[in-house]
Amino acid sequence: MASAPPPHAAGVKEEADEESYEDLMPVMADRLGTAGLLSELRAGFRLLADPARGAITADSLRRGAAAALGVAGMTPEEAAAMVREGDGDGDGVLSEAEFCVLMVRLSPGIMDDAEAWLDEAIADELGLDHSPPTQPADSNN
Repeated sequence: MASAPPPHAAGVKEEADEESYEDLMPVMADRLGTAGLLSELRAGFRLLADPARGAITADSLRRGAAAALGVAGMTPEEAAAMVREGDGDGDGVLSEAEFCVLMVRLSPGIMDDAEAWLDEAIADELGLDHSPPTQPADSNN
């Protein structure tokens, strides 16, 4: 008699011998807002970055993924491929900005609403009020 499959971590679903990962980035964005989400992404970057380089290297990604995220067994080739995926300037490492862009780019849910999310992020960064405009009071009363 076959035993039941082991329970999986939140956000992971198993379908026909393949693991697929639930996109939780939109949920985080809704709950935290743009500034909160960016703060969490930056914290994630610090967990994975090599402190001496101030960037995520393939080696720091492997170490950080195993230590902080419990993802052991990542090969050097897998880690290097992950870094290459987001390395926009070709320097072989991920800067904080490259990491944040990569995380957002890999989220289909965030990409569906990317323009609104980007507008909010820019407004937050510039300290602009991005609430809907209000109607002026009627001055005839």
